[in-house]
Amino acid sequence: MRTLLNIIWLVLAGFWLFLGYLAAGVVLCVLIVTIPWGIASFRIALYALWPFGRTVVVKPTAGTWSFLGNVIWVIVAGVWLAIGHIVSGVALCITIIGIPLGIADFKMVPVSLAPLGKEIVSTRQGAFDRAVAR
Repeated sequence: MRTLLNIIWLVLAGFWLFLGYLAAGVVLCVLIVTIPWGIASFRIALYALWPFGRTVVVKPTAGTWSFLGNVIWVIVAGVWLAIGHIVSGVALCITIIGIPLGIADFKMVPVSLAPLGKEIVSTRQGAFDRAVAR
């Protein structure tokens, strides 16, 4: 089911959101001082491309620097990426089939506003996944 949702997501919204994060990451990496934010943008771009089966968790080591970095991120790129998620989420929720995708899009708004101090992890809990994680 995750694969099917990811394929539908990729076609309807994921590719365009991926391009938005990719563009933000390239701009932030060109401005040498903002390379850490560019790397965070690339990390979230991959999550926006293929989100089902993964989730965002707070890093236990995140602290004041992550908060300050997120304030800068909101000013530079976060607002525009969050608006992209909200617009595509509303568009996806217009159809019944798109409602789960729209909900997933709305769940990405917090990470688009504050990506530093977050980690993207797999939600799989199978025996194979536990063996690989060791």
